[in-house]
Amino acid sequence: MGRRALEIERDALEALLPRIDERFARACELMLACTGRVVVIGMGKSGHIGGKIAATLASTGTPAFFVHPGEASHGDLGMITRQDVVLAISYSGETAEIITLLPLLKRLQVPLIAMTGKPASTLAQAAEVHLDVSVAMEACPLNLAPTASTTATLAMGDALAVALLEARGFTPEDFALSHPGGSLGRRLLLKIADVMHSGDRLPTVAETATLSEALLEMTRKGLGMTAIVDASGTALGVFTDGDLRRVLDAGIDVRNTPIREVMTRGGKSIGPQQLAAEAVALMEKHKITSLLVKDESARLVGVVHMHDLLRAGVV
Repeated sequence: MGRRALEIERDALEALLPRIDERFARACELMLACTGRVVVIGMGKSGHIGGKIAATLASTGTPAFFVHPGEASHGDLGMITRQDVVLAISYSGETAEIITLLPLLKRLQVPLIAMTGKPASTLAQAAEVHLDVSVAMEACPLNLAPTASTTATLAMGDALAVALLEARGFTPEDFALSHPGGSLGRRLLLKIADVMHSGDRLPTVAETATLSEALLEMTRKGLGMTAIVDASGTALGVFTDGDLRRVLDAGIDVRNTPIREVMTRGGKSIGPQQLAAEAVALMEKHKITSLLVKDESARLVGVVHMHDLLRAGVV
């Protein structure tokens, strides 16, 4: 029965593909042109699905909220303004609490988008745009409980949200602004400048320093590396624990060898205003544990280590 339910719902989703047509495009146009909010309404299971659709729209760049149609008849209709668009969800298209609102919505001259399974229904006929979410059958063996129909409605809502996201040029940074909490917010909002080591915590030695002096600096700062800079503070290279192992294997004189002879020239770097998540990607790509942080004039301003990203919850 579980497999049968999934097969029925899969078929319901496949049946939606040809319905992404000019009516779908028109619904998107109405939402894009909206200067207010997309107000989603629905009763029962359709209401639960409507709440999720409103939340998805709101988090992907289309301001939206859910209004219970029963409460709308008792004062909450005041939440809807002439600048809004209403998305009404009712599989039958005859839900009494929604039908009651139609004359009031018409009086407000609010564009109405309907999602129903009955194109000939009262709601579908009253709407400026009707999106057909009808299914051949419900996954419920009694063909009664909303199952495949709610899945189809939710998927159509996701299709709208994703199409609008793309049309608006919505970026990961935009997404982060509505998701500041938790690991997602940290990954998308945290900048390198927020976690890098700078000032007295930044391990650096002059290009004239010896290898032994560089090792002392690495020990003091505890990052397993040091940057090598010239007199103007420009980073010339980096020396890490890995470089030290290679030096020891080669039998090089640790005490007297100039650091400039054994450092890795250049070194991988990142800007202070780039996302911390970008540092993770760079470190994973190059199999390293730290990055130099340089400003726009290539001057060294900090170092970021994988441990900093771990503590910040970015990884």
